[in-house]
Amino acid sequence: MKARGALFRLSIAAVTVLALAGTVHALRPEPDVSQSLYLFGTLVEVEIHGVDEAKAKAAIARVDQHLQHIHKDWHAWRPGTLEGLNAAFAAGESISVDPTLAKVLERGRDLACASDGLFDPGIGALIEAWGFHADTLPEGDPPSEDTIAALIAPHPTMLDVTIDGTTIRAANPAVQLDLGAYAKGAALDLAEDDLRAAGITDAVLNAGGGVQVMGSHGARPWRVAIRDPFAWGVVAALELAPGEALHTSGNYERYLEAGGLRFSHILDPRTGRPVTDIVSVSVLAENGALADAAATALSVAGAQDWPRIAAQMGVENVLMITGQGEIFATPSMRARLDPVGGDFPAPVTLVDLPASPRPRCN
Repeated sequence: MKARGALFRLSIAAVTVLALAGTVHALRPEPDVSQSLYLFGTLVEVEIHGVDEAKAKAAIARVDQHLQHIHKDWHAWRPGTLEGLNAAFAAGESISVDPTLAKVLERGRDLACASDGLFDPGIGALIEAWGFHADTLPEGDPPSEDTIAALIAPHPTMLDVTIDGTTIRAANPAVQLDLGAYAKGAALDLAEDDLRAAGITDAVLNAGGGVQVMGSHGARPWRVAIRDPFAWGVVAALELAPGEALHTSGNYERYLEAGGLRFSHILDPRTGRPVTDIVSVSVLAENGALADAAATALSVAGAQDWPRIAAQMGVENVLMITGQGEIFATPSMRARLDPVGGDFPAPVTLVDLPASPRPRCN
């Protein structure tokens, strides 16, 4: 699973003043309605703008019901659909799932392919071995080198998963799914669908390190800020256009601390070990699952290879911060950023993405 808490939403309610018949009246729009929900170990804030309270609360209730169902069925190590799916994989059996989960799994497989396997939900056994499968911070010692070697030897990967309609199976019994690296983005995508179905056009959903917006906040866009991973503050703010998603993957809030060392929750599927040199990656895209997964993949790719992986995954707006405090950004992302306090914490190095062909993902 991925650490969250890297994004802040900046918003101040607007008041319009209109002169009418010689008298100044304050026209106050319907106040924003917000509610905090709980999903995958973090709070999810849903804020709706511009509709009456009853309609907003009914829409949020609909989202809450759906997210609670997802929280139960997508949890890899608690009773639910995904736990049954992993048991079926281990036994070499097929299993049927609901159409929504089937589509999410298909999306995860495509993203794993596009990232050259640097994002891979099929390494659930490794995630469990490190203790990152639970909603709370892990305790105890890291897994031994022998344990890690044994878990990566069969090369479990999402690409071994076959999806035939709603029937799922894995050619490799070592595959164990953990959707934490993109579950929040995928869940917020579904929550947006629920809000639209309820007649909501302007809203923001904030799941810690992931913010997704619908419409606008009245006459202006929704505005968010990216957290500084080294201090209590922000690196920059930016405005999100309708339908955009900004997700950050960081190693500073979810980790295993043992023997005086801090181990990131972001695991490299190739080595089975945590990422060490990247502390924060923010990806802006038009889809939450893509932005969420890409933030993980680019963290694993590291400072040298991330431009190639970003191009393959089809993301153009990226901000990366290394353990040395270096800041890298694509030109399009830099153009969106507004430094808070007058300047960035460090110079921003612009990185152009290569013309990398997309892998063929079946």
